[in-house]
Amino acid sequence: MKIIQRTLLLTITFLGSILFVVVKFRCFTSHRKEERLSPIIFVGGFPRSGTTLMRVLLDTHPDIRCGQETHVIPKFLLHLGYINRKREKRRLNEAGVTENVLDSAAASFIFQIIKNHGAPAPILCNKDPLSLRNTTYLSKLFPNAKFVLMVRDVRAVVHSIISRKVVIRGLKNHTYEDLFRKWSYAVEKMDNQCTALGRRKCLSVYYEHLVLFPERTMKAVFDFVGVKWNDRVLHHERLVGKPRGPVVSSLEKSSDQVKEPIYHSSLYGWMDGLPVETWKYLDELAPIMKQMGYDTVSQKPDYQKMAVKL
Repeated sequence: MKIIQRTLLLTITFLGSILFVVVKFRCFTSHRKEERLSPIIFVGGFPRSGTTLMRVLLDTHPDIRCGQETHVIPKFLLHLGYINRKREKRRLNEAGVTENVLDSAAASFIFQIIKNHGAPAPILCNKDPLSLRNTTYLSKLFPNAKFVLMVRDVRAVVHSIISRKVVIRGLKNHTYEDLFRKWSYAVEKMDNQCTALGRRKCLSVYYEHLVLFPERTMKAVFDFVGVKWNDRVLHHERLVGKPRGPVVSSLEKSSDQVKEPIYHSSLYGWMDGLPVETWKYLDELAPIMKQMGYDTVSQKPDYQKMAVKL
């Protein structure tokens, strides 16, 4: 009798353990699915294109939290690009590290970084400018994500990088010509991916329009990401560093600028600092400029006359 009771007890314990594992696995799987279905907002573009200003404005909304750049995510995505090369991919598949396994792990890693590096919020947001080089892949990992691509006149971008001594890994920051070409290549790649995703998933925002028409531009952005308008966005400078306000990093070059109200002087600060050669060969150095609607001829372009994509 005791043997039968002991056997029954062991059987119940064993079945209970299996049930516990099954329930935990289902919870874990369900949790992973929830992560990948999160409506994350990704803000990016070429550095010095207004990405910090955009994320601070988004951070003023009580339902959104972006926070500072993580720096980890774009480096992680860059490394994944090496892993996905044909030869390396074949090795991984042979080892059972399939595309689905990698995608699941990558999504979980990125989500946990975004979620845990700042305060909780109904809608999470990430601003690592060069992450949008991988817009297509991020959209695959997070099918409900929205992407905001910031675009700015290359003359202003390059002038800002050189004058403020901004270091961008992989770029020669001491030559105007190299920066113009790298900007054109990177922006074209990002814009192509954005266009391919469509207007429901990716929105291009011109920095110049954001500065000239902040209310109209941000209303379009809030509508795009699916949140109600909030007047707090019009006074972001009063909220920076305050409780439930945008947090800025002392190590980011744009932090001192976003603590101030939006100002128009940033639009033409490049006019007296560019070499004559860049004016003469602008269309050759950065051909995507004209395609995106910028005036590449006038010495002082009228940004208000640019076609608004919003």
